[in-house]
Amino acid sequence: MSGPLAIAHTEASLEWGGPQIRTLTEAAGLIGRGHQVLIYAPQDARILAEAPRFGVPAVAMQIGEKQPPGVGALVGAFRANPVDIVNGHSSTDTWLAALACRWLRVRDRPYPALVRTRHVSIPVPQNRATRWLYQRAAARIVTSGELLRQQLMRENGIDASKIDSVPTGVDPATFAPRDRAAARAELNLSQSAPLVGIIGALRSWKGHRVLLDAMTQLRRAEVRLVIVGEGPQRAPLEAQVDALGLRARVLFAGQQRDVTPWLAACDACALPSYANEGLPQVLVQAMFAGVPCVTTDVGGIPEIARDGETALVVPREDAPALAAALDRLLLVPSVGAALAKRARAYALPRFGLATMLDRMEAVFERARSDVRRGAK
Repeated sequence: MSGPLAIAHTEASLEWGGPQIRTLTEAAGLIGRGHQVLIYAPQDARILAEAPRFGVPAVAMQIGEKQPPGVGALVGAFRANPVDIVNGHSSTDTWLAALACRWLRVRDRPYPALVRTRHVSIPVPQNRATRWLYQRAAARIVTSGELLRQQLMRENGIDASKIDSVPTGVDPATFAPRDRAAARAELNLSQSAPLVGIIGALRSWKGHRVLLDAMTQLRRAEVRLVIVGEGPQRAPLEAQVDALGLRARVLFAGQQRDVTPWLAACDACALPSYANEGLPQVLVQAMFAGVPCVTTDVGGIPEIARDGETALVVPREDAPALAAALDRLLLVPSVGAALAKRARAYALPRFGLATMLDRMEAVFERARSDVRRGAK
């Protein structure tokens, strides 16, 4: 490293989920290493409200729409508080940041290097404007997994040397294995009923509806399901629970700032996503916590979920297959215990928080160096 970095993260999304948690976790970690980090987000963005809890400075800014005032606001902010790196996280804010950096490049020296982080596997448009954004405006591109990196290379023709795969890092101390009985007592949950958990935003593609269908096909009728998270699918999922007669077996726990006791309380963690995933934090968290997982092969998930080795992997939107996989874990606990042990051994050296911070420091330093060389 050639000295501390000044980093500005931009986030236009109002939602709260894995990408926002990663951004704040990473920002807090880099602040702890001596870097200056600031978040810019719209007034109503959840990341603004959560930033103080992580000890990360955050400023409200008009960047929720692709409009000229957003570009002007970022130009003014970067001039008032110069930064080495601007890290864009959603489409809207990345476009605004790219135009702001371009403006400063023409008029100011030095100007920030733009890094674009891709958290999900939604395809990137193949048009002239987007090619400019990814291939010229961005100094570096970061993906949350290697499969997303390969997707950008394959589908968008981006040079492999420009893209870095940096999976989200999890703190092994925070997500260490805990006593299941103690966690259930803390949460006032049954000590006897087998418990499946799904943790994440309530979005259609996360597969909650498939999991609810699978609940009706399990061989043990006493199995319970806890749904941790909030989102636009809450009402439809509540209606599905009632239609299936599952009200007594399903708990909607809502948004939880600390998911560690909820993971610890579960006999199995399910993530039956069928689209858009990067490399989901919850799978890494569950593996660190020693909880066996059932999931699919969407996006970057295969990087951590290897069928029969680190997780049980089932076809997308296949409730019978999902139910059968859960039965394997719940009917024979030794199967889940062995799976969880292998998964933890695989995940710990690859997906730790320190590893992510090391890699992001290297990405940011390379972006800063490349821009400085180009400005000479």
